[in-house]
Amino acid sequence: MAESVRQIKLGTDGIERPKKVSVLSRALTGSLRIAGYLIATSVLSAILVFCIEIIARGSFGDTVLFFEQTNRPAWTTVGIYACIAIGLDAVLGRLHQGLLLIAPLALLFAWIGRQKALYLGDPIYPSDFLYSRQLVDLFPLLARERPWTAMGIVVAAVIVPFLLVFLWRLLRRRALPLNFKARLWRLGITIPLLAVFVSAMDHSTFSWTRDRLLVLPIMWDQKENYAYNGFTMAFALNVPMANVTAPEGYSAQAIEAIAAPSSTTFTTSAKPDIIMVMSESFWDPTRLPGVDFNRDPIPAVRANQTGAIFSPEFGGMTANVEFEALTGFSNAFLAYGSIPYQQYVRQPLPSLATFLKSEGYLTKAIHPFRQWFWNRRNVYEAFGFDTFMSEENLPKLAERGPLVSDQALTEEIIRQADEMQQPFFFFAVTLQGHGPYEPHRYKDPSIDVTTQAGEAARATIRMFAEGVSDADGSLRYLMNWANKRERPTVLVFFGDHLPPLGQAYVATGYMRKRVADRRAPLSDMLKQHETPLVIWSNRTGTDFGVGTVSPVFLPLHVLELAGITHPFYTGFLGSVRDHYKVIDRHILLSSDNEAKENWAGHHHINPLIGNFRLLQYDMMFGAQHGTNRFFPELNAHAPAMSDGARTLNAY
Repeated sequence: MAESVRQIKLGTDGIERPKKVSVLSRALTGSLRIAGYLIATSVLSAILVFCIEIIARGSFGDTVLFFEQTNRPAWTTVGIYACIAIGLDAVLGRLHQGLLLIAPLALLFAWIGRQKALYLGDPIYPSDFLYSRQLVDLFPLLARERPWTAMGIVVAAVIVPFLLVFLWRLLRRRALPLNFKARLWRLGITIPLLAVFVSAMDHSTFSWTRDRLLVLPIMWDQKENYAYNGFTMAFALNVPMANVTAPEGYSAQAIEAIAAPSSTTFTTSAKPDIIMVMSESFWDPTRLPGVDFNRDPIPAVRANQTGAIFSPEFGGMTANVEFEALTGFSNAFLAYGSIPYQQYVRQPLPSLATFLKSEGYLTKAIHPFRQWFWNRRNVYEAFGFDTFMSEENLPKLAERGPLVSDQALTEEIIRQADEMQQPFFFFAVTLQGHGPYEPHRYKDPSIDVTTQAGEAARATIRMFAEGVSDADGSLRYLMNWANKRERPTVLVFFGDHLPPLGQAYVATGYMRKRVADRRAPLSDMLKQHETPLVIWSNRTGTDFGVGTVSPVFLPLHVLELAGITHPFYTGFLGSVRDHYKVIDRHILLSSDNEAKENWAGHHHINPLIGNFRLLQYDMMFGAQHGTNRFFPELNAHAPAMSDGARTLNAY
């Protein structure tokens, strides 16, 4: 009888049915709990991202639109926060503790970012935390305009931390603990996903993952970057540029040990006027193999070419070339992919404008586009320019194709120069040469092109060459005007980088890819980074024989031709130039054309380069120990810009 009962319980196949039902039930229950946990974390993450965007944008409608538009990374951001929350739950050992930890921090950052945008007109960057004073300066501005809000902030700063601690302890006791297995699978999923995400945030290289995540780096316009990608993703894109650490050996004693001339002098009887023109994408298209032109597109430049600029960029990122040309500082010593104009210029910095202004020059920047582009309005003020003439305050200038013509800009430069009674320094950035070079860009091209590279390449090259020809003609016009002047005048003209000709480079065989190599033999690097340079004076003519140089050496060559000495620009940079003529992130080129690739990883580097790095760090991020010896002009009072730009006291 007992044996019969056992058979009934086990069944004819000997399997204990009730036990099988119990295992399935537990598995189903566990799966439902995991699904519920993931759904709850995702929902809470979505609510958090929505709140972050409302705070950062200050608009409910814009936030809804951010989530509705499928080409923007709103839901990617939700997924990232969910991954972080799940990973933190595993670390902390209890459910939903991760969001309680990251939510207050994320909301606080969003609020600070909103206040900065309201009062300073710029989004918050990770590098802002290198300048804590900027964040502290926000509070007096807020207190003056919104005293009750300021009082509320003070009260919240006292109450909120206690409230968060109370909630943490309360939920910590009530939250379900996680066993080892539960913690392990959470870390096993989230760590690889977050690692892939972090690797995709380097905007300086193409990322298939970032493209799939719908994250689009818009580094030239940070306001649009934050508007398009959302607060979190835009902030993350800027994180790689915040890593600025002091070079080994940096100290006041190390700066003091760097030799420097003690005075600034003029070796000429008169202070010459100086005009620098950085021509957008100006380059010699006749270097393309197998391409013939009905005439030379750049006869004026070819007849007066001083040498070449070794541009640190290719096809874009104009601001980085501009930074070197105006300051004499190098991008090679900054974080890879950084844009100093966007991330690092937060205080007055030495520049040609600062120095010449201290010597009685009127300093003016001119660019026929909007002031916010590349953050130029704030940067030019930090660089000591008296005035920035832009699309907002220039007279209406004629266009050639879709953009303001080089000729119209040149005529405006001449008009303003003729009004000057004192020595002046003009720095102009042209616009006409900006890509893309679509077919039929110009209605009446005078340049004709023949090539076997195909019609698409021919059309691109022809439109680019037409614009280059216009730029060359504008330089000739400027030189003819300067030749008739009684006042000594120095002209500098150079291209900022090679143009974005795209497939035309490949079709003609000039390059293997559409874009330049980041590391390549010297011959290839020169092909992909050299742009024409003209340094000319109406007293002595062209300064021939400069050769190929980095933009950092432009202040040196300009001041030498102008007959001016300076402790840094002609003194220190002169000593560096005697040994090196190109200082690039990936290659050093000595004065005798010996290339040292990947030099930054070498332990034995010429002490001059080490001193250059130390001095640049000191002036940009350090205590500015070298001001009195290298940049005494910074001690002079610098008045606010005359075009109504706000002062740097609040920036």
